[in-house]
Order: sequence, then structure tokens, then C-alpha cells
Amino acid sequence: MPHHSRSYLALLAPVVLLTLPGCVARTAANIVTMPVRAGAQAADWATTSQDESDRNYGREMRKKEEREGKERKKADKERRRACEDAGYHNCD
Repeated sequence: MPHHSRSYLALLAPVVLLTLPGCVARTAANIVTMPVRAGAQAADWATTSQDESDRNYGREMRKKEEREGKERKKADKERRRACEDAGYHNCD
């Protein structure tokens, strides 16, 4: 393709887009803005909302409390066993 016809097409393309029916022009506009919307969606996925952060914090705190409760119960059981092994009868 000769050089002058390429530049002619490059100049003609915006004019053609303006004269296209609404739905085709809207599709062309959507294609142009798609990378921007994709970038915004990626940023949204990469960030954590405050609600999500609060839920995650609450979940971690409940897990921590559960672990601490199990450890406390195990320590109490070991303490009672050591008390009974030492010959005491009222180890509760």
C-alpha cells in the first residue's frame, strides 16, 4: 500500500467513526476505554475494602482465641495430671 493512502486512511478513520450508527460508535468507544476499565478492575481486585479487612481481622481473632482456648485446656489437663501424680486428690 503506498504511503499516501495509509495516511489518508488514518485521517479518514475518525471521520468514519463519527458517521457510524450509534451502536457501532458506542462499541468503538467501549473498545477504546476497555484497557482503562480493565486497569481499574485490576486495582479493585488488588485492594481490600474496609469491610473485607474487618471480616478478615475478626476471623483471625476468632482463630487465635480458639487456639489459645485449646492451649489453656491442654495446660490445665497437664497441671491436673501432675497434681494427681504428686499424690494430691483435690486437683481441680
